[in-house]
Amino acid sequence: MGSGVMGTGIACHLANAGFSCLLLDILPPDLQEGETSPAARNKLAASALKKALKAKPAPLMDPDFASRIEVGNFEDDLPKIADCDWIIEVVVERLDIKQQLMQRVEQHRKPGTLVSTNTSGIPIRLIAQNMGEEMRKHFCGTHFFNPPRYLRLLEIIPGPDTLPEVTDFFMAFGDRFLGKQTVLCKDTPAFIANRIGVYMMGVVFQLVEELDLTIEEVDVLTGPLIGRPKTGTFRLADLVGLDVAVKVIGGVQQNCPEDEDVQKIKLPAYFQHLVDNKWYGDKTGQGFYKKTDERDERGKRIILALDLKTLEYRPRRKPKLPAVEAAKQIEDLNKRLQFLLKDQSKVGEFMRRSFAALFSYASKRIPEISDTIFGIDDALRAGFAWKQGPFEAWDAVGLEMGLDLCHAAGLQVAPWVSEMQGKGITGFYKRESGKKFCYDLPSGKYQAVRSAEGLVILDNYRNQSPVYKNDEIVLHDIGDGVLCLEFTSKMNAIGEGILRGLGESIRIAEEGAWQGLVIGNNADNFTVGANLMLIAMLAYEQEFDELNMAVHLFQQTSMRCRYSSVPVVIATQGYTFGGGCELLMHCDAAAAAAESYIGLVEVGVGLLPGGGGTKEFALRASREYGPDGVMIPTLVERFRTIAMGSVATSAYEAYKYGYLERGRDQVVMNTQRNLAEAKKRVLELAANYVQPQPQQVTVLGRTGLAALYAAVSEMYLGQFISEHDAKIARKIAYVLCGGDLTGTSQVSEQYLLDLEREAFLSLCGEQKTLERIQHMLKTGKPLRN
Repeated sequence: MGSGVMGTGIACHLANAGFSCLLLDILPPDLQEGETSPAARNKLAASALKKALKAKPAPLMDPDFASRIEVGNFEDDLPKIADCDWIIEVVVERLDIKQQLMQRVEQHRKPGTLVSTNTSGIPIRLIAQNMGEEMRKHFCGTHFFNPPRYLRLLEIIPGPDTLPEVTDFFMAFGDRFLGKQTVLCKDTPAFIANRIGVYMMGVVFQLVEELDLTIEEVDVLTGPLIGRPKTGTFRLADLVGLDVAVKVIGGVQQNCPEDEDVQKIKLPAYFQHLVDNKWYGDKTGQGFYKKTDERDERGKRIILALDLKTLEYRPRRKPKLPAVEAAKQIEDLNKRLQFLLKDQSKVGEFMRRSFAALFSYASKRIPEISDTIFGIDDALRAGFAWKQGPFEAWDAVGLEMGLDLCHAAGLQVAPWVSEMQGKGITGFYKRESGKKFCYDLPSGKYQAVRSAEGLVILDNYRNQSPVYKNDEIVLHDIGDGVLCLEFTSKMNAIGEGILRGLGESIRIAEEGAWQGLVIGNNADNFTVGANLMLIAMLAYEQEFDELNMAVHLFQQTSMRCRYSSVPVVIATQGYTFGGGCELLMHCDAAAAAAESYIGLVEVGVGLLPGGGGTKEFALRASREYGPDGVMIPTLVERFRTIAMGSVATSAYEAYKYGYLERGRDQVVMNTQRNLAEAKKRVLELAANYVQPQPQQVTVLGRTGLAALYAAVSEMYLGQFISEHDAKIARKIAYVLCGGDLTGTSQVSEQYLLDLEREAFLSLCGEQKTLERIQHMLKTGKPLRN
């Protein structure tokens, strides 16, 4: 109910999860009297959905999922909610309007139907106060974060009469079906994430002036450097909207009169200047930053930044902070934080005072907004995409150092922290036997983290000896006779260490009493693909014998995954590019997080998939050739996917491109559960596992080549592709068709792998390919030359 940005986003995400959804809104204010057509009467909801479908990033994991959403209006379609299982209110943040709508809902909903509100700040008890008892029992807050598809937090806020089983249902349902980090909140102002997030934004606004920092410097200091999103603080404020920030800060101050820390927040003059001029950020074209239509010498749009002293816009400057440059060289986040907190420049002073404020404030919010430490950490990680919640960050720098920071800043911490320390406990968390434990205030002891139950978190196994490791992989025993191979190279790029480690891990699994192997990790991205730097070095030095050996090793490792005597299941999330996609296609099954971005992207660097990917597409096309002899359309479809370097923007879309296969691979909505689901799949397969046997592949030879070469020539003559694109495409076609064979033939997989490797090596000798590789390594973007 409500088709604004949040309402439509929630509807789209429910469609992602497989549910039919009814999206309702008011009648259009300009509706002509007597107008009866649904198109006119449903205009608001229909327009909102249409706009959402064009949005970037896309709210839907597959455009076809839009068919699961039906639009309507409150006047004509409210009776339809009698057929709905869950009714979500997402209208304007006004108590009177929400209460009036709930009265109408009560007239039509069937008993037992779940009802919730997406309010970000209005007390749940007030929205529910005029409801009947039965509806109050089935009513609670379900606070999604924007955009609902991408931000993982779902705050569950029971009202005073909410049935415990309703709360439990939403906690589990949000996790399993919607892919969310569900957090149980109390009915307190702004709940958990926004309560702490708003306070910290206010702290940063004040520190900027006190420490004479620029907005660019602060955005660097509050971004990826400390495990936060690249938006930092001021870019985030522009994104959210300064008008929204004022409203939220004011709301928390108004509703939390006893919160001394929040009451001390004073919006600085520079902030008020922007609000007075209605410069709210992205929505108005300018805020702390201002986009212009001008371009620099490299063709990039010129962006201006607000000078906080003069209140005038000036060209954005890249901060020059030696401490930051030194810290960037430290890959481990915990060690990086410790380094920054010890720095004696204004960088260190900012870090010490901001983290002291975070530690102090978070400690004092227990048990007011949450009974658990992990609830606060879960909320901040999932709601704002922080790598560490407040207490996890405190553990990272050490309990003693955190207390020292607070004392030095003149800030109090909650008494329970000192009580915990007095018991000789030096950390909020500990990990034992593959499980994560958290200090529990009521009992004064460690208890298992409930939100981590059923998950496979590889950090929990760091204190046990690995089964095997080298410089690029660690092989963990994750219980029940299942091994998990974790990549540890930079960006999880696949090099010789991973390939040899994978072969050795399969050998260990086969020769020992193991059920099977999971290939996966808990990183943001499964892998960016093969180690491009290694390929570039060998190609530039014309070391073709070594290149041949390297490509051969990759191909044989892929085939080892395919034909091992134990099940091998892969778990993916984030980037699953190039070689990662090739490994995926050769495993027995995949547990792909819904937010997996999968693709054979080698053409972007002037190559073709050389780790078995091109061969595998030939094999999959062969299986799809029908008995009626219609083969060319299937071949063209497979060819186009590789030749265009197509990337699936979700695991569901990966089915369409042929990277995933239905019946073999599964989509896991909650990214944190993909390793656990992969482990479960290994055990299922192991019960009756039969080692696969090599397959023969049907290839079309010259018949297929003629069709594909014609398509390439048409694209080139139409100037849709460059001459080098055409050369790469013809080599892809040659492999897919089995080479220059006189007609349709049966060939072995090894025959196709040899063709694939030969084509890959020949492209490594092309100058334009070397230029593409160099450009990618330098800029991170493809070059189409």
